[in-house]
Amino acid sequence: MNAEHKTRNVAIDLIRVIGFGLLIASVVRELRLPKQRRTWHGVVFGRVPYDLRPPKIARLKGVIWNRSNQQLLVPTAFGVGWTVNLAALRTRLAR
Repeated sequence: MNAEHKTRNVAIDLIRVIGFGLLIASVVRELRLPKQRRTWHGVVFGRVPYDLRPPKIARLKGVIWNRSNQQLLVPTAFGVGWTVNLAALRTRLAR
C-alpha cells in the first residue's frame, strides 16, 4: 500500500468518525429534551443540521430536487449534514 493510499484511507476514516460523532450528538441532544419537545430534527453544535425522522418521499424529493431554492447545499432530508440540491446544480451547470 503506497503512502497516498494510506493518507486517503485515514481521511475517509476520519470523515466516518466525525459523521458518527455528529449522529451521536444529535441523538443525545434530542434525548436530553423532555419527551414532548423532541422533534428529531434541528441543528447540533449550532451549525450542523440533522433530521432523524423517518424519511418520506415528499420530504426527500423536496430536499434533493427543490427548484424554489437556489442553494446548492441544503440540510439533509435524513441523517446529519447537508445534501446537494440537484435542481440548483442543474441550473448552475446550464449557465
